[in-house]
Amino acid sequence: MSAQDASFYFLDASNTPMHMGSLAILQVPSGGLDFEAVLRLVEGRLHLVPRYRQKVREVAYGLARPVWVDDTDFDITYHVRRSALPSPGTDDQLHDLVARLTSRPLDTTRPLWEMYVVEGLAGNRCAVFVKSHSALVDGTHALDIGQVLLDEDDELPAVVDDLWMPERAPGEPALVAEALAQLVAQPREGIATLRMTLRDVNTVVDEASEVLGKLAALVRTAAQPAPSSLLNVPVSRSRRFAVARTDLERYREIRARYGCSINDAVLTVVAGAMRTWLLSRGEPVSEASTLRVLAPMSICEARPGTNGAAVVDVCGAGESGAEHAWTSSFLMDLPVGEPNPVMRLSHVQHATEEFARQGRPVTARTMVRLSGFAPASLHARAARLASGMSQRMFNLVVTNAPGPQIPLYLAGMRMVEMYPVSPLLENQTLGIALTSYDGYVHYGLNADRDAMPDVDVVAASLHESLEELVEAGG
Repeated sequence: MSAQDASFYFLDASNTPMHMGSLAILQVPSGGLDFEAVLRLVEGRLHLVPRYRQKVREVAYGLARPVWVDDTDFDITYHVRRSALPSPGTDDQLHDLVARLTSRPLDTTRPLWEMYVVEGLAGNRCAVFVKSHSALVDGTHALDIGQVLLDEDDELPAVVDDLWMPERAPGEPALVAEALAQLVAQPREGIATLRMTLRDVNTVVDEASEVLGKLAALVRTAAQPAPSSLLNVPVSRSRRFAVARTDLERYREIRARYGCSINDAVLTVVAGAMRTWLLSRGEPVSEASTLRVLAPMSICEARPGTNGAAVVDVCGAGESGAEHAWTSSFLMDLPVGEPNPVMRLSHVQHATEEFARQGRPVTARTMVRLSGFAPASLHARAARLASGMSQRMFNLVVTNAPGPQIPLYLAGMRMVEMYPVSPLLENQTLGIALTSYDGYVHYGLNADRDAMPDVDVVAASLHESLEELVEAGG
């Protein structure tokens, strides 16, 4: 296991499980859901993600980092489960189920993933919810299983005859002997491993922050702690989940009207929604009020913007420059105190242009060195980045990852919606992740159940904030 994978494995806690989730809504064909076809599809594609048949084995006395070993008792029916809502199930019931499933840590004695096929959703639909541990998915060498299950046509894929023979795991004496040899050869790495094993979480975070601080140093906002916020209180073990589905064309209209990027429009919409939520809570909001966001994203090559500055644009499949996308992240203060949506957009646009001028080259190299590059797994790497940075530096994580702008199919069923579910960090009560797919922008909001009983207010406010921004220039 790599050092970074090991850090996420040990940072996992009962109130902050470090798994990424994804929720796909599928249209069921007239013949009904064929669960066995889904099961065969998953089993036939597992050879593309071999780590999904491996489990974690810790080395005695913490002498070395844990290792991945084949699960000789691997049982596909444990990992792919059939569930159902009381028909006709509502979206709210589905979101409650996703919240409960997200709250549960994964079984570390088995491969670190689960998939739930949920039947009974109204409108002749079903859902597939997948959660994979952040230690399992790095986006480069270990992909998320969702990346290999979707096809571009509705024909049932041919089943691959995959005769998998698990390798025998090394015995405990062999692992200890190898660990001792490595400890002698690389004593500093051995000490770091022992610290992780003893759950010295502060040490792990501080070491990650030392590297990631180079990234944050490029951004002026990183010089000061994040503002005090209701979003930063201890989190419980339970979650709430809400979604918002918005039209991608509306963001393109804003981009064309104001010469901004789609990501500028997204962050402005989030700022407006968080402003509405704060006001609904009766919080004092002045024109100077801000929320600090960490915004990992997949972006294209910069293009000319206002005053000759570069505009950092988020790529969507089919957008110009998408094939040249790379991964980056920045901190910025969302102007939640600004009542004028156009002025909010102006503040956001200025911040992203400043980032493009000052931080782009070094940030790109830093991110690639830390976690590799694969746009489809951006949400997983966003969780890795956010976990390593000091939580005093931001109030909220907002992850924006592009998706394909063509319909995709799972076992012959068309996927009509897709929502990412990002993990919550310690003292982070809300995580917002969004993905563009087939003409829509899908927001997934993962929230602490106790601290955010009104997460639905944020979801509804995203729609209102988008319309407010569109109509402001109409």
